[in-house]
Amino acid sequence: MPTIHRTRLITALLVVAVAFGSLAFAQRLPLMTLPDEPDRNFWLFPEVQTAEVLDALQAVVAAPAVPLSVELERPIRIAVIYPSQDVSDVWLRSFIAMSARLDELQIPYEAVQFASGMGDHDLQTTYTDLVIDEGYDYVIYGPTELSVQQDNIKRIIDAPGVEVIIWNNDAVVKEWGDEQPLLYSGYAHLDGAYRTAQHVIDRWGPEGNFALVRGTPGFIDDQRSQGFRDYLEQNSNWTFLYEHYGLFQREGGFDGAQFIATAYPEVDLIHNANTAMAMGAVSAIDSLGLIDEIALTGWGGTGDEVEAIRMGELKATPMRINDDMGAASAEAIKYHLEGRANELPIVFLMRIEILTNLMEEADIAALEEEAFRYSGVGTLER
Repeated sequence: MPTIHRTRLITALLVVAVAFGSLAFAQRLPLMTLPDEPDRNFWLFPEVQTAEVLDALQAVVAAPAVPLSVELERPIRIAVIYPSQDVSDVWLRSFIAMSARLDELQIPYEAVQFASGMGDHDLQTTYTDLVIDEGYDYVIYGPTELSVQQDNIKRIIDAPGVEVIIWNNDAVVKEWGDEQPLLYSGYAHLDGAYRTAQHVIDRWGPEGNFALVRGTPGFIDDQRSQGFRDYLEQNSNWTFLYEHYGLFQREGGFDGAQFIATAYPEVDLIHNANTAMAMGAVSAIDSLGLIDEIALTGWGGTGDEVEAIRMGELKATPMRINDDMGAASAEAIKYHLEGRANELPIVFLMRIEILTNLMEEADIAALEEEAFRYSGVGTLER
């Protein structure tokens, strides 16, 4: 039941056109296109916004909160549809961070959480119907997979009197044209893939054998998994062996890693596309007695992953400055309430740092403190 609670390519091309907001665009999207744009059903963030408008919101999120400047007649009503029953704690941490930032902004609110697992696509459809019928002011939607939930999210966008914020995605749906949500709040999955792959090259050299434990086919996995593979193959002599679709589930990570290690004993590294699969892979490889022989990389830098890094079970992971996603969502709500939604970027990106088991404990702890400044260091009790 719901509960109530108070790339190089990307980096090189963050120099596009003029700034604009998410409700009243200065021109039709996209502002510009990258060479592979016709092959995608989504735009990457450099195609829809400037670096300046993103930098401005990042600076606001990093700074102390400035209270809302207008008075409200009643508390705003927020629905949060997200797969918070997943092993990854990014979802709950983001909710905690958003709630804490709303309190700092002195915005009165009521928030209802509609939880699911990563594979509960039908349940998210049911929740979509509920939030439309109940008339919320803001809907935070963390899709089980954006392409799967695309039609459901668009139904909410089209509903009168509601604004939508999408979590954990930086792919802007082309089909929606200029009718985009108030904000996509996430981080650059492709940039994380490239940076992790470069770490592999820098650390283990230009040659090796690797495999992938992929998630659910769609926007996120294409960037996290295929992006990692493409970068390694284009920038080194690493050899791709096999890919297993673990559907973002711990069991999928366990089964995939176990099969890979058994069928391909020459494998040097397995790249996992989310925390749940990475933790499953750790269990599988450890049970085979190969935890020191096969390098495992994860995704996201969640509390579980940080502990696995400390223990040497994971060798590296792209770590999000996690709580920025929730804090940015609170700021987006404030901008909208103050009539300044046109100052928002379409996509807000958290920063990413590559966390490795070679780092000093003091550096790991400092990164944790920054990433989890609202939600708290350590594994969340759920």
